[in-house]
Amino acid sequence: MSYLIRVVLPDTPGSLGQLAESLGLVDADIRSVDVVHVFDDGTAMDDIVLSLPQGALPDTIITAAQQVEGVYIDSLRPFSGTVDRRGQIEMLATVARHRRNIAGAMNELVQVIPKSMTSGWGIVLDTGGETTRVAASTAAPEDDGSTPSIMIDSARVLDPDTEDWIPQRWTLLDSTLAATPITGTSLVLVVGRPGGPGFLASEVGHLRCLGEIIGAILT
Repeated sequence: MSYLIRVVLPDTPGSLGQLAESLGLVDADIRSVDVVHVFDDGTAMDDIVLSLPQGALPDTIITAAQQVEGVYIDSLRPFSGTVDRRGQIEMLATVARHRRNIAGAMNELVQVIPKSMTSGWGIVLDTGGETTRVAASTAAPEDDGSTPSIMIDSARVLDPDTEDWIPQRWTLLDSTLAATPITGTSLVLVVGRPGGPGFLASEVGHLRCLGEIIGAILT
């Protein structure tokens, strides 16, 4: 079974190596490591994808991490594959090749988003009039029905408690949501993380840049 852990650790030489050694003692196999954010307090947040032997409990990951001073697990959830932010480059090239076929280009986008944004799913909506779904990744939830016209004019975290247009199915499993407009179009990209963690400001900024680049390609 593979898991994605979001871990905070000291931003000092050797910290990641100590964590890897401790995880190795419980037979955890690290598949990928990605630095999410470096904080001013001397810590860093990393996304680590690892696999455990069949029958091993995920609690062993938390126990192993706690053996390393200054390390704590921010979140842990099942995750398929590896974190692949570099895969966005190939996706952008594919979008460029298919820019005259919006549905095809957006389908390429949502297939890459889960691995590049460590999210569970991605959906592209067309908000020009009554909102319609253009493309969705394999694990994306269905809508509750027709979605009213919405306004997403900047990249931001979505709040289901104050935005009543958000389908209830999108919020199952305590999913956290973020969205960005695709600049110059009526399209909006929505990403969801079932079980969290919440999107950092740096991740929302990354999402915004992605929307701006894709918008420039399409227009």
